[in-house]
Amino acid sequence: MPAPLFLIGFMAAGKTSVGRALAQATGRRFVDLDDVIAEGGEPVATLVARDEADFRRLEAAALARVIDDATDNPVIATGGGCAAHGDNLARMKHAGLVVALGVDVADAQQRAAGGPPRPLLATADVLAAKRAPVYRRAHAVVDTTGKPIGEVVDAVRHVEAAWERLPFAYRDATFVALGDRTYPVIVHDGAVDKDLVRAYAGPRTQLITDRNVAAYAGDPEAIAIEPGEASKSFVVYESLCEQLVARGLDRGSTVVALGGGVVGDLAGFVAATLYRGIAVVQLPTTLVAMTDAAIGGKTAVDLPAGKNLVGAFHQPRLVACGLATLATLPDRERRAGFGELWKYALLDGPELWTLVDACAAWCASGGERPDELREVIQRSIAYKAAIVGRDEREQTGHRALLNLGHTVGHAIESASGLHHGEAVALGLVAACRVSSALLGTPTLEAEVTQALRRCGLPHDLGPYLRDDVLARVQVDKKRIGDKVRFVVVREVGRCETAEIAITELRRILRPDSGA
Repeated sequence: MPAPLFLIGFMAAGKTSVGRALAQATGRRFVDLDDVIAEGGEPVATLVARDEADFRRLEAAALARVIDDATDNPVIATGGGCAAHGDNLARMKHAGLVVALGVDVADAQQRAAGGPPRPLLATADVLAAKRAPVYRRAHAVVDTTGKPIGEVVDAVRHVEAAWERLPFAYRDATFVALGDRTYPVIVHDGAVDKDLVRAYAGPRTQLITDRNVAAYAGDPEAIAIEPGEASKSFVVYESLCEQLVARGLDRGSTVVALGGGVVGDLAGFVAATLYRGIAVVQLPTTLVAMTDAAIGGKTAVDLPAGKNLVGAFHQPRLVACGLATLATLPDRERRAGFGELWKYALLDGPELWTLVDACAAWCASGGERPDELREVIQRSIAYKAAIVGRDEREQTGHRALLNLGHTVGHAIESASGLHHGEAVALGLVAACRVSSALLGTPTLEAEVTQALRRCGLPHDLGPYLRDDVLARVQVDKKRIGDKVRFVVVREVGRCETAEIAITELRRILRPDSGA
């Protein structure tokens, strides 16, 4: 059903311009919240400059009036700070669809030059970093950097169409905004919502799972592989393709992947390549898969030389995360998932760091699932969805941030047999060590090490920095000649990529390596 559409985002992201064009394209009324506030007699810039706290109270009251009057489902553009104050974002999401327009700070400053006064523009870098986690909590983030208004309008309309398709109960989903391939990532309390799967998968499906999860699948026709990384091989891949062909699947069929990252990667690669590509629905059952592996379309199999060296980008139609499936996780798998969650905490900022830490006791010992875990999962999903929507195929460098901890982590995983999340945890320690050498962040490694210890995760990097592990870093997918693109951490919530010579990386990690 149609509903109000709210545009949020940083100053000069284009909310008013896009909002007007969107309203015109859809035959709807347009509302600029700043204009509503200015009806009181003073411009917004004057109100902000005089007393920002008082302005925020006026803004919240104006938003409440606009929501009450939104029976005709208008397009509503808000000010840059509106979503970041009080319960404004929650009220907007309750009333309708919220889309954040993303923009690089440099672009925003250039767009704002010569325009009306913007008192907060002087601290744009700091302010943008502070507000970014809030914007990511919109239903979707649509990037505007370097894009014409018409293209942005089309992208928002695709998000709205995908949102309207969802059953009402799932309207709080996060969307990966990829034009006509936009899809929802849903978090729900059940296990598998078969009605939802049928709505997105179509009449002809094939469930692929592993033998540990098969008992919960409720599908006697499911194909079950052996659990574990060893199944991400060409032998298993070929067997799955042959079985799907033998069962009569065609180009209109859908593969449904139920399981952790191994099942998702492998089944996704089968779907990406069988008949040159068929649809896939991802039903992740582990923390790693829910927050990372199932989202973004990366599919792959391994080679003896390293993980995920053969693969393809193939976006799913739907990702549905049933939290009830987490109760089936073995203790080690539950703990391993927090390697990825700590990664997202470092990427997203202090609020997510605090939420992940609140779940540390459950991670270490199990028991009743903490209330904070749902929000941890949702915020991690939101971070990845925003990055993938902006840089689907790692062409702009933004998606490379998701590799935090993975350069060394993948090498440790391949050489040691640790679970993926355990290896990523050690990779985060390595990233902090490199960050300290390059950026001067001396306390970060200790902070991360203590956080991993509280979760019962591996945290002593030393025993894993063997020659065979360091050698595997040299075949990392992100290697460019004799350098590797490495993600470093300035502080929690401020990460960036840096090219570093492989010999220098080895020297920092293990000074006696002879590099």
